[in-house]
Amino acid sequence: MTTILGLSGSLRRASFNAGLLRAARDVAPEGVQITIGDISGVPLYNGDDEDAHGTPPAVAALNRQLAEADGLLLVTPEYNNGIPGVFKNAIDWMSRGEGLALFAGKPVAVIGASPGGFGTTQAQTHWWPVLRTLRTRPWWDGRLMVSRAGGLFDADGTLTDDKTRQQLADFVAGFAASLRKDRP
Repeated sequence: MTTILGLSGSLRRASFNAGLLRAARDVAPEGVQITIGDISGVPLYNGDDEDAHGTPPAVAALNRQLAEADGLLLVTPEYNNGIPGVFKNAIDWMSRGEGLALFAGKPVAVIGASPGGFGTTQAQTHWWPVLRTLRTRPWWDGRLMVSRAGGLFDADGTLTDDKTRQQLADFVAGFAASLRKDRP
């Protein structure tokens, strides 16, 4: 079984990106499991709190999931042409202390959905310096930017567009295949 940890960078219940992540889980090919992690319980990073209390339970849970995963799928919204603060904060917490080693060499793919016409182009591009610093191994062979998402998802944030679902299935299959090639 190939396991991918999927993280959505949005906290909104009917988020397009949370819906895109659920759809990715649903279209994953046989032998591939996408585990959906939850960043909603991750507090704002504060070094004093870390010194006093250690790693928060929500961060420890995400790090356990990352340790068990063959790859990482970031499903990013785009806020003001960049990375959402809540999403970057979660990754910053996860990479503290021993968590940093979990990212080293980890294959990572980035996708996203946006109501605008550019489909998270800027946010995806802004992730690359962060992922480089964490010494991850980005998957460059695929790219998926879902634009005009308001017409592709229902009111609950469920992907309803068949063409986008097929593009997502192809993307997930390609990323998963790259993970299986990496195995000894």
